Amino acid sequence: MTTTQTVSHTMTIGGASAPSDAVFGVINPATGEVFDEAPDCTRAQLDAAMQAAAAAGEDWRRDETVRRALLGSCSDAINTHAEELARVLTLEQGKPLDRALGEIGGAARWFRYTAKLEIPVEVVLDNDRVRVEVRRRPHGVVAAITPWNYPVSLAVWKIAPALLAGNTMVLKPSPFTPLATLRLGEILQEVLPAGVLNVVSGGDELGAWMTAHPAVRKISFTGSVATGKLVAAAAAPDLKRVTLELGGNDPAIVLDDVDVPRMAKRLFWGAFENCGQVCSAIKRVYVPESLYEPMLAELGEIAQGVKVGDGLETASQMGPLNNRPQFERVQELVDDAKRSGAKVVTGGHRVGECGYFYAPTIVGDLKDGTRLVDEEQFGPVLPVLPYADLEDAIERANATHFGLSGSVWSSDSDRAEAVAHRLECGTAWVNQHLNVLPHAPFGGAKWSGIGVENGPWGLLGFTETQTINIAKG
Repeated sequence: MTTTQTVSHTMTIGGASAPSDAVFGVINPATGEVFDEAPDCTRAQLDAAMQAAAAAGEDWRRDETVRRALLGSCSDAINTHAEELARVLTLEQGKPLDRALGEIGGAARWFRYTAKLEIPVEVVLDNDRVRVEVRRRPHGVVAAITPWNYPVSLAVWKIAPALLAGNTMVLKPSPFTPLATLRLGEILQEVLPAGVLNVVSGGDELGAWMTAHPAVRKISFTGSVATGKLVAAAAAPDLKRVTLELGGNDPAIVLDDVDVPRMAKRLFWGAFENCGQVCSAIKRVYVPESLYEPMLAELGEIAQGVKVGDGLETASQMGPLNNRPQFERVQELVDDAKRSGAKVVTGGHRVGECGYFYAPTIVGDLKDGTRLVDEEQFGPVLPVLPYADLEDAIERANATHFGLSGSVWSSDSDRAEAVAHRLECGTAWVNQHLNVLPHAPFGGAKWSGIGVENGPWGLLGFTETQTINIAKG
């Protein structure tokens, strides 16, 4: 049974806790009931947060050594509060507690890794007449907007490199999952100078205020394609810089030499991790006709064995969908596939009487053009499609506006790699999926985004290039 807790959550503005007269309810997706409240940021409070971030910037950008040390301290603080943060995360997001602990631990590691990155100074010319250097300057105030599927880790993906580069930040988490991020802001008040990191909470209106705010010089957004386009439009009048990490419809191409039982488990969890609520999860699988039925059967058997339940129950392998709109969208896509003649191998229905639990679902006998194939389902449903010719499979895999990730599966890794090079996406995996690393860039092609996060590439995205041209003598 889920137990609720009441926590007095506050925003972080100018290094201090900031409540609000207005609040909104936060729903536990395992029950479908409100279990806590979050402050609803006013326009005046947002202005105060932006002013605090701008005021803190001058001192914060001066000493890279200090910034680096404090990022390490942020890592330590997260580890100290890991169990507390993980429990709040499970209550508001739904993921099993062990996965929540993994997310919190990953956030700490991301801080620790980022703290060691170098901000390069490149000397492009140095002779007896002139020295020319290329340096990196911070943008200034960064507005960060994060989603509900990995609220803490994706916040840290933005916080750590932005702060190391010398920027200050105003961060808004999703209204579906604001609490763990608000608590993170409270914890880091004890580490970071006042105004360097401000955390505010509210709905879509708050996000629109942030992206249009004149103090902001850079927007880092993770979320849907539709909202990403709105963010880009809001940034355009002021020529704000943007990084947009958007949706995906990741294909997995299975080659004709795979060991089906061996690969099926990896494919399954590449699709169903976090209840399928991962932008870079496998969203569709292309399988040779000769292996199609065995693969359908194997994936169906794995799905039937998964324990779906409350994330606070130790036996749970998969939690609920995070929110009612997403639950209804998943059901809508499955129903549409059924009307199109698709075969539901297993699943296709809710689990239990309360909350947003949905059975892991494997769907076959679909065609390209079906909504479940063409759109991002972002839930525990996997369409499996046969192909007769590998060239056709590659063409179908690439025939989408999305271009976040993809994977190729084979007993011959060299053969798989050759196919992976032909996928039109930001990350192409071989015999794996969802192996996201702090030291490798992550971002998408086409409608899946602009710019990248992580590693030195993500760090440089939070900087402006400045050329210093010095005459000698």
